[in-house]
Amino acid sequence: MGLKVALQMDPIGGVDIDADSTFRLAEEAQARGHELFYYTPDKLALQEGRVTARGFPITVQRVKGDHVHYGPETEVDLADFDVVWLRQDPPFDMGYITTTHLLEMIHPKTLVVNDPFWVRNSPEKLLVLRFPDLTPPTTIARDLATLRAFREKHGDIILKPLYGNGGAGVFRLGPEDRNLASLHELFASINREPLIVQKFLPAVSKGDKRVILVDGEAVGAINRVPAAGETRSNMHVGGRPEKVALTDRDREICARIGPVLREKGQVFVGIDVIGDWLTEINVTSPTGIQELERFDGTNVAARIWEAVERRRAAG
Repeated sequence: MGLKVALQMDPIGGVDIDADSTFRLAEEAQARGHELFYYTPDKLALQEGRVTARGFPITVQRVKGDHVHYGPETEVDLADFDVVWLRQDPPFDMGYITTTHLLEMIHPKTLVVNDPFWVRNSPEKLLVLRFPDLTPPTTIARDLATLRAFREKHGDIILKPLYGNGGAGVFRLGPEDRNLASLHELFASINREPLIVQKFLPAVSKGDKRVILVDGEAVGAINRVPAAGETRSNMHVGGRPEKVALTDRDREICARIGPVLREKGQVFVGIDVIGDWLTEINVTSPTGIQELERFDGTNVAARIWEAVERRRAAG
């Protein structure tokens, strides 16, 4: 039975159809007979108790430059849909948080994926801290003295915004680097959020592994190798994806965190593993489906939709 599916995402017209995970989810949904509606987060509204969105019925096709066809613009009541995908990219700011509050008003009667309550309460760099024995030494602070003490203890560190994404604003500071105070001053001038510092893991030179979990179960991984002269391995900043197998340590990590993700309605999750250490649990808008499908030949999008359809049927 076909489902009515709404995609809340960034502008679909500009996505890379060979890399974008939301496009791949839309493509698979269409192949399964589901009906697609698309809107951007700024078109989400609460109108006298109704959660509405202004957007377009769409069909998609794997043709570069002609990958989406739009129906007439219309306003819909999202309570009339079976599934809403929360898929816009961070930053995880108050705009993003507000969308989770609005979508929470229709969930679970309308299944919102991932569960907006737990997306809001489990952002990438915070949920991971529930598993301190799986993560490298980490501190979250706004106070410069605390950040300095961490650097003095661990020497080589990574400094990054707590709610950033895609590798933006990530700095490696070695023991002799004198820029910590300047970077703290720069970030403090932008917002009032804390920073996160982690002990630098030299194993990142061999890659930052993205493991995809579907309803708490690992389905595969890709390795993202930093470009020459880069610390960051994110594909947004030139990281190179490579085929890689899951290790026993990867499976151990997934076995620990999987039940928590499943319980919290986090159907599609991408975790980051460097060496033996878990560094992030990405729940807001994880990526990596298409790369994994090309390397492993597994229809990951179908696995995700099977999980969604099971939850919808049980709903």
